[in-house]
Amino acid sequence: MLKIRLAVLTGLTLVPAGAGAQVLQERNIPLTLAQELAHATVEACAAKNFNVTATVVDRAGLVRVMLRADRAGPHTIEASRAKAYTAASARNNTTAIMEGAEKNPAARHLASIEGFLLLGGGVPVRAGDEVVGAIGVGGAPGGHLDEECANAGIAKVQAKLK
Repeated sequence: MLKIRLAVLTGLTLVPAGAGAQVLQERNIPLTLAQELAHATVEACAAKNFNVTATVVDRAGLVRVMLRADRAGPHTIEASRAKAYTAASARNNTTAIMEGAEKNPAARHLASIEGFLLLGGGVPVRAGDEVVGAIGVGGAPGGHLDEECANAGIAKVQAKLK
């Protein structure tokens, strides 16, 4: 038995780990751009008299910036974070995910994934074709309005997403 274990261990050490593998490089949203995006998004909603929270997450769904407008409700904090996380994780806007879950019985359990929130207002942030983060907005009187504000914020910083 000992000889078999030694033979297996010796064989494993001879197999190159990740033969030909290269270092993975991923682009991510920088803090300064995340701050600018959150601010532009809250301003876009304020122009429509909506008091919202905007949360920007990196490509892994981890919070980079959260900005809560004066008079935004306390529920907007977690809603915006969950929408951003969902959009980053699925690499899609939350309205599309929600609609897909409503139409596709196989996708109806997406809402059961811990941290997912299937409401409009979460939008991936792309640099070219690559998702580098996401923004979630909570507090406007409807997810479609949250999403409009998120898209307006992204439009303001689009030139810097290269």
